[in-house]
Amino acid sequence: MTLRLLVIMAGLVLLIQGCSRIAPANSISGIVLDEEENPVPGAVIRVKGTDRTTTADSQGEFTLDGISPDTPVMITAWSSGYFNGGGDVAVRTGERELEITLIKHSEADNPDYEWVSAFLEPAVKGSQCENCHSRAVDSNDPKDVNLPFHEWIQDAHSRSTQNERFISMYLGQDVKGNQSQPTRYGYNRDYGRFPLRPDTSHAYFGPGYKLDFQDTSGNCAACHAPAASVNLPYETDPTRLTGTGTEGVTCDFCHKIWDVHLDPGSGLPMANMPGVLSYEFRRPPEGHQFFAGPYDDVAPFEDTYSPIQRESQFCAPCHFGVFWDTQIYNSFGEWLASPYSDAETGKTCQDCHMPPGKVDHFACYSEGAIQRDPMTIFSHRMPGASDPTLLQNAVKLDVTARIEAEHVVVEVTVTNDQTGHHVPTDSPLREMILLVEGRDGSGNHLILVEGGTIPYWGGVGDPMQGYYAGLPGKIFSKVLNELWTEVTPTGAYWNPTQIVSDNRLAALTLDVSRYTFDLPSDGRGSVQASLFLRRAFKELMVQKGWDVDDILMEREEVYLAVP
Repeated sequence: MTLRLLVIMAGLVLLIQGCSRIAPANSISGIVLDEEENPVPGAVIRVKGTDRTTTADSQGEFTLDGISPDTPVMITAWSSGYFNGGGDVAVRTGERELEITLIKHSEADNPDYEWVSAFLEPAVKGSQCENCHSRAVDSNDPKDVNLPFHEWIQDAHSRSTQNERFISMYLGQDVKGNQSQPTRYGYNRDYGRFPLRPDTSHAYFGPGYKLDFQDTSGNCAACHAPAASVNLPYETDPTRLTGTGTEGVTCDFCHKIWDVHLDPGSGLPMANMPGVLSYEFRRPPEGHQFFAGPYDDVAPFEDTYSPIQRESQFCAPCHFGVFWDTQIYNSFGEWLASPYSDAETGKTCQDCHMPPGKVDHFACYSEGAIQRDPMTIFSHRMPGASDPTLLQNAVKLDVTARIEAEHVVVEVTVTNDQTGHHVPTDSPLREMILLVEGRDGSGNHLILVEGGTIPYWGGVGDPMQGYYAGLPGKIFSKVLNELWTEVTPTGAYWNPTQIVSDNRLAALTLDVSRYTFDLPSDGRGSVQASLFLRRAFKELMVQKGWDVDDILMEREEVYLAVP
């Protein structure tokens, strides 16, 4: 055989290997290229829907090992700046080299983008979330009610523009639409115009932003109506919304978030940058779509992976707020200052408020869903301050009672052992009420000799109706005082306020309180401690007509052994 023939044969072998390289047994090999056929080094390669991954080398080439030769799989690829690629053709081990092309997504935000509704519109063939992420018409699987759309419509985020407490506070009305009188003003030659206390000799239905600032919209919509306010955060009235803007914190909004801008020194949002003002978006150009999510294998569509979706920082802009230099909302900052923010041993907001494990698919099968590990699928139900199950697992309550001389000495310990922020958190309207009751064998109340009592904002009136002021116990809350009117407590934090007191329980801290009662005369008795979450102080709830029951968080009863 001549030297010339040997060279030709060697060239043919190299050509065949380059065009159709055979993968080793139990593995799949390939290359990741961009649209210009340049290799994409460092791309993450994944067997779709699994944790089996590898990384492309400097030439964009990869080999995924340990794959069963009997099962066809779909292979995906992702790299920062690109849409997820692949995932459209099932391949087997030992087949020819796989080629995956990644397409760059826009690095700009399009302010003219029209938000996609979460709700299915039969007349519109598009990417509405309900179309793929709700229970399929042909599905009999009860787990499908836990698909993201069905969970979201049950969640407070989907109703953030329609929440009656928010709307009535914004407008200065009660839930029936009765309107409080506009704010009255006095005048001081040194300070100029200043607000006066409400005149309760006239019908009064509580405070309202629009009573104090009639000619402005404020920044409430920056969190409560983010899709509507993203381009005009200070000029959007949350009571005058139309279209997708009425859907509150809607799906399309969250999945267009690309980054969160925080103060590099504190790790917190800037004080004057609530909600949409602290987010960076990737709204796509006309004719395209863009969805950022927590998966790098949702392909082959215009989806891409975003790590921020799994991080607590994603929640920060709407769960931190400073008004007139007074910190009002701060559940994110409370988490950040706690051991829960430790990246190795802690928990994120999503771990508790988007708990995984309910379902093994997040889209309906009729739209191409695949099975996944349930622990990789996070719930969109997002339980919070109105969820009894979450609250009943938020703190620990311990009660002891002993006989000393002629008295019963009770010690109550409340421990924040399960919550990564203060309890209660965010809205300063919220209260956690500890009610301690001593009774004799006939059910009569024991007389309190020594110990704290619930303050007047626990409600002055019939205890059977939830008016607990003066009874043994305490309230855990952040109490605000309006600087000009001196109304205390107040929820009108759009006005200048100061913090009068704040005895809420930080993460992993406890509170111990003691109460001394007279001995029961009949020689029998018990002590019961109850812990409630109340959405707002009693007077405000009555003014607004908020018919919201207290939620029992914990209750413990001990029986007395009276000698």
